[in-house]
Amino acid sequence: MMDKASTPARKRMTKWLGAAAVAALIAGGAVESGLVAPNPAHAELRSMAQPIQGMPSFADVIDRVKPAVISVKVKVQNVASRDQGDDEDQFGMQDLPPGIEKFFRQFRDQMPDQRGGQRGQRQQPRQFGQALGSGFFISADGYAVTNNHVVENGSSVTVTSDDGKEYSAKVIGTDPKTDIALIKVEGGSDFPFVRLAPQKARIGDWVLAVGNPFGLGGTVTAGIVSAQHRDIGAGPYDDFIQIDAPVNKGNSGGPTFNLAGEVVGVNTAIYSPSGGSVGIAFAIPASTVEQVVASLKDKGTVTRGFIGVQMQPVTKEIAEAIGLKEPKGALVADTVKDSPAEKAGIKTGDTIVAVDGETIKEAKDLSRKVAQVAPGKSLTLTLYRDGKERTVTLDVGTQPKGT
Repeated sequence: MMDKASTPARKRMTKWLGAAAVAALIAGGAVESGLVAPNPAHAELRSMAQPIQGMPSFADVIDRVKPAVISVKVKVQNVASRDQGDDEDQFGMQDLPPGIEKFFRQFRDQMPDQRGGQRGQRQQPRQFGQALGSGFFISADGYAVTNNHVVENGSSVTVTSDDGKEYSAKVIGTDPKTDIALIKVEGGSDFPFVRLAPQKARIGDWVLAVGNPFGLGGTVTAGIVSAQHRDIGAGPYDDFIQIDAPVNKGNSGGPTFNLAGEVVGVNTAIYSPSGGSVGIAFAIPASTVEQVVASLKDKGTVTRGFIGVQMQPVTKEIAEAIGLKEPKGALVADTVKDSPAEKAGIKTGDTIVAVDGETIKEAKDLSRKVAQVAPGKSLTLTLYRDGKERTVTLDVGTQPKGT
């Protein structure tokens, strides 16, 4: 029997929440809590109500992967006396679009100069600075991945593991074009490590970011994949995963995991008018990381394919002018003298619409696909010329340094 106080309460609940919500509350434990008094008739409501699904717990995944995530501390020599904006320029951030930041965390020494002046009053360049970022082990013998912008200009690198132990590390190689660095941690052969995901994350997948934001090592945040194939103007091979898991300065180089505990991306940049997380972060896909890391480990540098064309996007107006049904592909603006493209007969005005049968949607697609091909291998290009498609085969060259 329902008590007197419960009757009006139930009426109010029905008005505000609806009958289905009341049934769910009853079935989900409101009866036991005293919000609604027990009644045998509630058994029917309980059987009709759908079970309430709770949010997933990531604890088991984090228990497995967190020990492989490290904090990276870099000593930087010859840090000039600058304001924060200039510090960002020094670390390669000046060319990024407004609001995009590579989120390392830099600290400045606070020691007075010989004249007793404080920071901001000194005229002489400081001798060192310090930057903090994140990284993760990819092998038991101490190889780890981080961002190039975390370790560049560094004179020494120290990492701190999840259990608080510190180790020295050396830089094996860096790739500024994708902002990836491979480091080797000394002093161990049984480090916990994680694997790169063999498949790309899908939009809507849960992801977990682990890192060292603001020097607070071992921090875990969760979100979803918001978008794919983002080009933020950071480099020639931009193909970022966008996530909404909160990441901040110091998360640079840290991993983004899927729920299987595999690394789907390396956190690299954020969109942030305020400097803090607003829920838009960008991660380098695992497929790119795998390719670059393999080359860095083998050679210390990255060797990319080269065909020797200067490209421009195919706009709607250009597509209409040359007779393409839709704007796609890469329009050849010029070819490099004696390049594979020139030798294969590719001409100015050709539109490259496919590589090995895969459609080229935009000019950067061509750059990425060619760069992934090992020099010396053959490549088949589909060209659109004079209203017809034709194919040419060429041997990929080696991308010249500085291009």
